[in-house]
Amino acid sequence: MNHQEGEFQASEGMKLFYQSWHPQDAPQATLVIAHGLGEHGGRYMNVVNALVPKGYAIYALDHRGHGRSPGQKGYLQAWSAFREDLRAFVLLVQAQEAGRPFFLMGHSMGGCMVLNYVLHYPDGLTAVVASAPAVGKLNVPPIIAVMSKMLAKIKPDLSINTGLDARHISRDAAAVAAYQTDPLVHGKGTPAAAVAFMQTAAWTMAHAADFQPPLLLIHGDADALVNVAESRRFFEQVKQPDKKLIIYTGGYHESHNDVHKDHMVADLADWLGAHR
Repeated sequence: MNHQEGEFQASEGMKLFYQSWHPQDAPQATLVIAHGLGEHGGRYMNVVNALVPKGYAIYALDHRGHGRSPGQKGYLQAWSAFREDLRAFVLLVQAQEAGRPFFLMGHSMGGCMVLNYVLHYPDGLTAVVASAPAVGKLNVPPIIAVMSKMLAKIKPDLSINTGLDARHISRDAAAVAAYQTDPLVHGKGTPAAAVAFMQTAAWTMAHAADFQPPLLLIHGDADALVNVAESRRFFEQVKQPDKKLIIYTGGYHESHNDVHKDHMVADLADWLGAHR
């Protein structure tokens, strides 16, 4: 496996960090991964280790304000910045891996990001994977939602602890400990980012019927961070007949890092393989 790191020119002149993993032989397909809130693209090694030997070139960026990319942690003035960053990255990877099937995958906030992106830029994608996508009504207490909207007008970049309980990401204690001790993981948010996230999650759900590419949607039914009912609701509204919903009984938020990770990556490999 060949691992590379680099930077790319994103929107608004910002340079963001990314990394890629390639098989020894010429890859047969490409997968781009968009990570979730507070984490980074290096936390998907179970997916990388399973798929690269099967002929996939995998690319993962660190969103602005995340991982090794610049920007205030947890700050986002407008969701369009995320979308256009992803657009620049997708175009870069498509140019580097031209002529191969191209898949786009997002987890949690990254799942919302990917689904929203595809609703704006549906072309050039073989298929899409959304893992526990944060769409529709987010698990945000009403008082926090109201305060975020008020503060977004006064101090949009106010740094606030998100209060995320890492014990909800996985039933695997080692995975939780790795998350808690990862220096590239942060638990920061801002009012502007919270408002942008809530608005985008709602807009994306409202436009689910316009979703075009083949879709695989996966979620654990014991996810305490993102409501699995919203994933079911999005899936039901997608009119594309080539779609599949996999719900893992007892699964927590990060299926790729939970105790059923081997089952998840096998399901992912099978579905991607059928669409290559």
